[in-house]
Amino acid sequence: MNRVPLIDRSDTSADRKALLDEIHGAFGTTPAMFRAVANSPAALRSMWGSFGALGGGTLGARLGEQIAVAVADRNGCAYCLAAHTALGRKAGASAEEMAAAQLGESADARTQAALRFALKVVAERGRVSEADVQALRDAGFGDEAVVEILAHVALNLFTNYVNLALAVPVDFPAVKLRHGA
Repeated sequence: MNRVPLIDRSDTSADRKALLDEIHGAFGTTPAMFRAVANSPAALRSMWGSFGALGGGTLGARLGEQIAVAVADRNGCAYCLAAHTALGRKAGASAEEMAAAQLGESADARTQAALRFALKVVAERGRVSEADVQALRDAGFGDEAVVEILAHVALNLFTNYVNLALAVPVDFPAVKLRHGA
């Protein structure tokens, strides 16, 4: 059971309603995670703004979703794993690619480098080496993309922790966790 109320967009303050209406428009529904975060309009603005900003970044939706499932699986976040698997499929990734990304794997060398880096950032709590950053550069990522990968990891840590700490009910098709528990 969720640990905070799930805010109903039709029965809330104007600032919350405006944000939740935007989110509803983007998804065709209002996912439970955003309804939980709506308990703080500031946190909701931060989260939604980050999704929007990174969605317009250089990495592309597909890689962003692959990073998200790798981080979610590592952190044992069933909500984010389910949501980002669905979003990754919508962004053009195959079921096999999303399953591989859960484990930080990809047949594409560039994607593989990004996933390895993202998971190292999580495992080492950001304490990566110059060689780790250079491996991204060697795979074809410039400085802008390196920073965006870090931003994707940070955003996904935020969403993972929200869903885990607040026991947000999963409202996307479930995906089996393979690493985290």
